[in-house]
Amino acid sequence: MTASEHDDPEGLAEVVQMIAQAKRIVVLTGAGISTDSGLPDFRGPNGLWTKNPEAEKASNINNYVNEPDVRSLNWKLRADGKLWANVAPNDGHRALLPLQASGQLHTLITQNVDELHQMSGIDADKVVEIHGTTRKAGCLSCDYLTTMDAVLERVRNGEDDPSCPDCGGIMKSATISFGQALVAEDLTRAQQAADEADLLIAIGSSLTVNPIASVVPRAVRGGANLIIVNAQETPFDMIANAVVRGSISEVLPKLIP
Repeated sequence: MTASEHDDPEGLAEVVQMIAQAKRIVVLTGAGISTDSGLPDFRGPNGLWTKNPEAEKASNINNYVNEPDVRSLNWKLRADGKLWANVAPNDGHRALLPLQASGQLHTLITQNVDELHQMSGIDADKVVEIHGTTRKAGCLSCDYLTTMDAVLERVRNGEDDPSCPDCGGIMKSATISFGQALVAEDLTRAQQAADEADLLIAIGSSLTVNPIASVVPRAVRGGANLIIVNAQETPFDMIANAVVRGSISEVLPKLIP
């Protein structure tokens, strides 16, 4: 069943009911939920990486570690605000709060690195940041971790390639770059949540990035219902109980009154 907020109000009502009746809801979010917050686009026609391919190099861990110039450019772009914007949660993020208030929200797995779910009011203990966060920075050689703002202040004060104050190692945003493995504990937690869910809602994700996309069929195999809210088709639309198209910040508040 495919529901549209425009031409199938009856179908949308069934989706609302499915959510209302669920007791252990796992939410998986992707970039689409943050679009209306004005986050920078990377690969679109006017995306950062499209306009500046050199900036994309820093997303590969091998380039980042082995090329100081790549790190310096990355830090400069961050300090200038060209890799990050002053963004705030939108209505899509806030629409999930009633699930937490009602006790239905089991786990929120996000592919995003913006921490907008936590900023919206979702308990950080319920969030699995499967790709890390860009609001913190850490050392690649030791356990040192600090806020991104603290490192960017050092850059603005003249450090081109700030090193770890504890061990002198390479500093990097606390995100999972291409070539880096996911944090095993996070992946295990996401998989366990899928096993325990009675409803999985996938929001704003293409569901093509593995291994995290695999939690969708895993949840379905375990007996969970599946709702997909996304502007484009995904590989799992055919196994979903409902697929809802449209702007997430407009659609999601209608699904979770």
